[in-house]
Formats: sequence, structure tokens, C-alpha cells
Amino acid sequence: MPSSVSQPREGNEKRRRSRRLLAFDPCEPSRQTAPPVKAFLTGIVVLAALVAGYFAVVLHWSYSTGERAGWVQKFSNKGWLCKTWEGELALVSLPGTSVEKFLFTVRDDAVAAQINKVVGQRVSLHYEEKVGLPTSCFGETRYYVIGVTPMVEVPLGPGVVVPAAPAARASGASSP
Repeated sequence: MPSSVSQPREGNEKRRRSRRLLAFDPCEPSRQTAPPVKAFLTGIVVLAALVAGYFAVVLHWSYSTGERAGWVQKFSNKGWLCKTWEGELALVSLPGTSVEKFLFTVRDDAVAAQINKVVGQRVSLHYEEKVGLPTSCFGETRYYVIGVTPMVEVPLGPGVVVPAAPAARASGASSP
């Protein structure tokens, strides 16, 4: 009697196994799962695309634009791995007042060459303020100079202007 009882169980077990095997079709793509390596690589590619898109937006969008006038007193090419031009503009509103410094970054070599020519002179710097750059590899400041204009005259007040270079004397005038 024990042998007859165990046989139906074996038959049921074989039927269950055969149903599972018939339900699995290796050629059917909807039943196959992606290997974990493929999913990981897809995640890395998507993450890299999102980071690249973020940097593209932040580098081409500016929070504010403006101009600052003063004397370029320091300008150097700095950085270990990422070299950027960093400068300092001395802002003086009135003689006898304390000097405020405007720190700026230049990414364009042509603009850097223009600034190098006018170090120590009064200039007007055209800049864009960039917000959201997470590393100092793009520059140490938020202010990126995009243009420079040398100033010929120094205004001291309304209607009072002192020329930056002394006027040449007339050739026929004699000095006392």
C-alpha cells in the first residue's frame, strides 16, 4: 500500500515540472530579463547625459550681466589641472575712500590678452554672472569677463573730467 500512495505524488510532481518547462520559452523576448551589467551601463550613460546637459545649460545661461569700472591690479593664469585666468579689479568711487576689489574670471584667451595689455590702467569690464557651477575647474569666481574697454578719461564728479594722459604741448610754445 505504501507504494501506491507514493506514485500519485510523483505523477503530480512531474506534471508541475513539465508545466513550468513549457511555460518558459527562451526565444520569447518578453520573458527574458536584462542582465544586471546592461542595466548598470544604461544607468551610467543616462547619468552622464544628464550631467553633460546640466553643464551645457549652466555654462550658456547667465544669471546676470553687467559692467564694472576700475583699475586692473592683478591678473594671472592659475590652476593645477584646469588653467583659468583670474583677476582683481580695484573699484574706487571717490579719492580717499577705501578700495573695493572685484574678483573675476576670464575663460577666453583673446579677452585675457586684451586685459594683459591694460593691467594698471582704468578699464570697464563687461561680465556675466554664472550660478550653479559645482567646481572651481571653470573658474574661482562667479563673474566671467566677456569683454574689456579701456577708459580714456577719469570722471571725478558731474562735469569734472581729468584726462588720463597729459595733453601734448604746442610745438611753438616756450616754457618759462
